[in-house]
This record gives sequence, structure tokens and C-alpha cells, in this order.
Amino acid sequence: MNRNSVFWGIVLVLFGVLLLLDNLGIFGNINLWSLVGPLFLIALGARLLFRQSFSSQGETTQISIPLEGAERARLKLNHGAGRLHVASGAAAGMLLEGDFSRGTTQRVDRRGKEVDVRLSSDITLIPFIWGSSDAINWSLRLNREIPVALDLEIGANEARLDLSDMLVSEVHLKSGANSTDLRLPSNSGFTRVRISSGAASVDVHIPQGVAAQIRSRSGLSSINVDTRRFPQAGSDYRSPDYDTAANKVDVDIEMGVGSVTID
Repeated sequence: MNRNSVFWGIVLVLFGVLLLLDNLGIFGNINLWSLVGPLFLIALGARLLFRQSFSSQGETTQISIPLEGAERARLKLNHGAGRLHVASGAAAGMLLEGDFSRGTTQRVDRRGKEVDVRLSSDITLIPFIWGSSDAINWSLRLNREIPVALDLEIGANEARLDLSDMLVSEVHLKSGANSTDLRLPSNSGFTRVRISSGAASVDVHIPQGVAAQIRSRSGLSSINVDTRRFPQAGSDYRSPDYDTAANKVDVDIEMGVGSVTID
């Protein structure tokens, strides 16, 4: 259990004790509810002092997950406010290596030749008060030798996802108000990409020699596609050689307010 949870757990217990004593008439004519605002401010100030005294902004946790014979993988990342960087570079025999903030939880399920990994950050409701952006900064290095399906759920952050030299079969990106730079694989055969976002700026880079089919459903967002490579056909965009290309991506975009650039 992290210090943040312990601190606010103690505050809730103390407040519950005060309510119990008030119901028992211990405080006489004192209106306990009139003290809620000042008590909250005192607790908030104490929390800030607690963080200043005991937190370490440089503190990170190294996580390594071995392949253990797996030949394909599914990786789900649930990341909140902060920075997220994903690229290749894991050591031989490893599925994933990386530097993570404290508060990261992991779940690994192995079924035959497939491994399913889920990584989650302890997302707080008001990050700029309860924690710092350093508390949820992740840098991941993935294996480039086996097919990986990525499921990314990210909040108000800055994401840099370089999949250019990896074998990625699927990317599902669900984001909030963030900025994402996504570089797709150059030699994965077929890659399915699904992007759904509320208010975000997304830059998608498709390597030369990779064909693409692009569909967009948007509200007030704007989409800017390099039509020299991906000519428009009705409401979609499609490479002339899409059907016969050895490497291709199928991109489906659904956005509310924001912008998408594809080149």
C-alpha cells in the first residue's frame, strides 16, 4: 500500500471517529459540519507537507517480465497523467523491461504460448494535488521478435509510442486529453489500429513502403492525411497497392474534439 492511500485512509478514519463522537453528543452544542471545511484544509496542508518530507521524485521501480517460452503477447497499459514512452529494446529472453513510478501494479497470465500482461498506475482524481507528474511516468522497452497486441488506455499525458521495428499485430489506443506520437511498424505484415479519443492531438507516422487504409469518424476534430501516399476515396483514404502490399495497416479513428495527422 502506498503512502498516499495510508494518509487518506487515516484521515477518513479520524473523520469517522469525530462523526461518531458527535452522534453520541460528546461535542455538546458544537456543529461538527461547520468544521468540515477547515478540517479538510488542515488535512490537505498536512498531506502536502507529508509529500514534501517523504516523497522522492527520482524514485522509480524497474520491472522485467520474461518470455518464458511465449511466442506471442498481449499488453494492456492503463496509464494516467504524466509521460509514457514505449519502444523496442528489451534484452533477449525478455518480453518487457522498463522504469516505472511507484504505485504500478502488474498482472501476468500465461496460457500455452501466449502471455497476457496488464500494467496499471495508481491514478488519482486530482493529480496536481495528490501526486506529481513524476509519479506516473513510464518508459517501456519491448521485445521486437514476437507478435504483440497493444491495448493502451491513457489519460491526460504525453505519449511517445515508437513501434517502427517491432512485430505489432494490433494497436488499440483509447485516450483522453493528451498528445500522442505514434510510429507504426515497418515490417509486421498486417497491423490493425483503432484510435478513440475525446480531446487529443494524435500524430500517426506510417513508414515508407507500408500501405494503409484509413477511416475516420469525428465530431469537431480535424484530420490531415498525406493524400499523395493515401489518396482519398469517398470518406476514406487508401493506398493504391493496399490489396497486394506485403506490409499494411488498417487504421480506424473515432474522435470528439482534437486533431489527427497521418503521414
